[in-house]
Amino acid sequence: MNPRIALLGCLLFAGHLHAQNKVETLAPYQKDNNIPTFNILLTDSSFFTPAQLPKSDYTVIIYFSPDCGHCQIMAKELVKNIDSLRNAFFVMVAYKSLEDIKGFAGYYGLDKIPNLRLGRDQNYFVPAFYRVESTPFVAVYNSNLKLIKVYDPPHRPVMEIPELIELLHKY
Repeated sequence: MNPRIALLGCLLFAGHLHAQNKVETLAPYQKDNNIPTFNILLTDSSFFTPAQLPKSDYTVIIYFSPDCGHCQIMAKELVKNIDSLRNAFFVMVAYKSLEDIKGFAGYYGLDKIPNLRLGRDQNYFVPAFYRVESTPFVAVYNSNLKLIKVYDPPHRPVMEIPELIELLHKY
């Protein structure tokens, strides 16, 4: 066999293998702007899904960690400014233990906010869907449950509550 043809064949075969092993670079939320189909274990041990979301101008999903300093600051600010955020429904999700999440909710008073559900993502669906790299990660959806904004800490500064208030009164 001609060595040039053999080399060309090897190169074409290698290129074909490379094309098949191409890693998807977009996170699922970047390909589908609908709210994800999460299943969250709430602090009262019931489950919460998107089908249970109340009608609201906005839905805000926050992926957090109870031991994250930025998440703790955001929780304080969220509680302090909740009157300016009544047009939104919040779903706060963590992977830590339910006891840690309950403690976090109680300490910051999140368990007293009627337009907020807080729980554990046992299946690690939310961070996989958004490809969360650090917390707090925030995704904001409109009344049709279509994504309008993402706050992703590694790629931009942490979302500040005044910035969220401005966004929720802008659209």
